[in-house]
Amino acid sequence: MTDLFTHKDDRRTAAIYNVAHHIAAGTINRKVLNAEASALFGGANAEGRWTQRDSFELLEQGLIRHAITLPRPADTAAIAPLSAIVNALPTQTVRSEDQIRYQQFSTPLDLAGLVVLLGQAKPTDVVLEPSAGHGSLVALLPGVKSLCLNELDPKRREALQVLFPAATISGHDAAMLSATLEPGYTPSLILMNPPFSRSEGRGGDQLAAVRHLRSALSRLAHGGRVVAIMPDWFTTNAAMGKTYDATLTGCSVVGSYRLDKCYHKQGTSVAVRIYVIDKKPGHARPTVIARNSVAQLLDVVTIVPRSSVSEVRKPTVTGSSKPSLFKAMRSNRKAAPVAMIAPKRNDVLPVRFTALEVPRPLGEQAGVYLPYRPSRIDLHDAGMHPTDLVESVAMGSIPAPVPQYEPRLHERIVNERRLSEAQLETIVYAGNA
Repeated sequence: MTDLFTHKDDRRTAAIYNVAHHIAAGTINRKVLNAEASALFGGANAEGRWTQRDSFELLEQGLIRHAITLPRPADTAAIAPLSAIVNALPTQTVRSEDQIRYQQFSTPLDLAGLVVLLGQAKPTDVVLEPSAGHGSLVALLPGVKSLCLNELDPKRREALQVLFPAATISGHDAAMLSATLEPGYTPSLILMNPPFSRSEGRGGDQLAAVRHLRSALSRLAHGGRVVAIMPDWFTTNAAMGKTYDATLTGCSVVGSYRLDKCYHKQGTSVAVRIYVIDKKPGHARPTVIARNSVAQLLDVVTIVPRSSVSEVRKPTVTGSSKPSLFKAMRSNRKAAPVAMIAPKRNDVLPVRFTALEVPRPLGEQAGVYLPYRPSRIDLHDAGMHPTDLVESVAMGSIPAPVPQYEPRLHERIVNERRLSEAQLETIVYAGNA
């Protein structure tokens, strides 16, 4: 059994290296790729040994292997050659059920290089890629302290073990990493390209990317950085503004970029946004710089230096390990002043809301359901619920009573959006009852 799996791994490694050689030589094309896939899977596509999607997976693995051998990008001038490599690759034209299920659209090499450059990795960094795929976002990463690659798809995890043998590889749902990763693990740099519209266990999920980003930020060390490729709809417009602000509470967005066409070789024309986020209080709504391609963005991108990651330090004990009470009384030395850190205020305050004599109008009906809305109260400072809520048409047609009770909660519960407006409404009515 062991010899069989070793032999299979050897064939996979050989195929990956062969494709990487063709990419480096500029001789990669569909014919070469099909030949390497046939050698790997022991037969032709026509015999059912592999699919065209399998060959594209091999192409991406070979590309990552080639990228690992390239110089690390030190400035934007190093990104242009990566765009040339991307443009020379065969265009991916076939999608599989697994690709759709896992939202597997690997980051183009030039975009990955730009993400690495924006991340400004340090040798002391603990780096996490939550939805690693084939490792596109870390293939050009310089030397760091440690690297953790998380990937849900078992086939891609096998390839990661070949491509990144020194990395720690896991298979968790990236939307749940804040709960499932090893306790105490706090990465200082996270590079991520989450699924945009599907979640494990949820299927279609409009806010999948937001869940992944929130999970990553909750794990990030204070002062650390996330560089995230997000869907085009994650922005500060009227529809998404509250979700955007709630997600980035306590963070600084030091770079915001929009790319209209950078996934053409992956067979899709989806637009994306790149956010450079530092986990420290600051401005979260910078000016967005928009361009069509990575190449057009290089002249206007700003590389922001990293801030220091805060660490918890144990107090240093100086002098004798057995202090003497009499010695302390005899001493006339003045104690060094101790810097006092003011505690963060968290007063208990009223949850402000306005009772509505006229109930809010109903939303647009879908089947037997209506979008849920607090019908009788307007909470002043509450955030939207992170997921869509619905109620039956029968329930929605009956307005709630006008409440008189005003709850009092710790101010951070409301100000930091720890409870949504729907959850706060429940507290209001529970107290009113």
